[in-house]
Amino acid sequence: MQPTMKTISSKNHKKMKEQSYVWYLFLLPALIGIILFMVYPVLESFRLSFFSSNGVKETFVGISNYTQLILKEEVFWKAIFNTFYMAIFQVAIAVPLGFVIATLINNLPHFKDLFKVLFFIPYITSLVAASMVFMYLFHPEMGPINYLLESIGLPGINWLSDPLSAKWAVIILGIWNWMGFVIVICIANLQTIPAQLYEAAEIDGANSFQKFAYITTPKMMPTFSFLLIMGFIRTLQRFGETYTIGGLEGSPMRSLYTIVGFIYDRGFNGTEYGLASAAAYILFMIIMVVTLINMKLSKMNV
Repeated sequence: MQPTMKTISSKNHKKMKEQSYVWYLFLLPALIGIILFMVYPVLESFRLSFFSSNGVKETFVGISNYTQLILKEEVFWKAIFNTFYMAIFQVAIAVPLGFVIATLINNLPHFKDLFKVLFFIPYITSLVAASMVFMYLFHPEMGPINYLLESIGLPGINWLSDPLSAKWAVIILGIWNWMGFVIVICIANLQTIPAQLYEAAEIDGANSFQKFAYITTPKMMPTFSFLLIMGFIRTLQRFGETYTIGGLEGSPMRSLYTIVGFIYDRGFNGTEYGLASAAAYILFMIIMVVTLINMKLSKMNV
């Protein structure tokens, strides 16, 4: 008796279904890793935020960790101020400057790839290693930056001893490190703008500035939105460079004390795991609100 088409189709479907299970087995190690090292810590941290915990004893305290942070911990608000101060200036300088450099590189007739590589190298450099190099560059007596300032008649600056200049030293380090990413992303978008738009503008008599203002800049708005969101997410989680330069207390005078530094200090140094977990979730809420505001403003401008 010959098998019918329906029987053959059913067998093929069953065979394909069995084969698909094999692929799920290959995904299993990755899924286990995600659950163990990402999902579980996130859920456990959320649970801990409602407890007073030193790692051995736990006492349920409800939302008192959150109220303590918001109402009583002045150093937490100082960490928020420091984090936002450095984040806003770094993103506000790095994105426009990176866009200008990307435009110049994109208009070069030769060596575009060479410049992209040169500017991208800092982005893949270890922030800890870069911070140590910048500590030498900003040294008040031996640093080449003060040497350059004094050679043109300007006074030297105690970069890492003054609270304000220490913040700006970290901002300059952050711009140097992140600039390559901004440039590469901007160049990628610049190369997708149709050349016909510029040709049509030339026929209509538009000059270079008008083409830049009315064609290039509007076409770059989605990229600016992406860079703003990525920049704020990155800078609001700042820790490596401030810890390397300012230590656990963010010296001088806690001017480099960031939100993640606060979480590390109170969690691993003070063994206040509940308070540190609550601070981590407040940071999560801050990043989410900033991201939503950026997305809303970006949609209004597109």
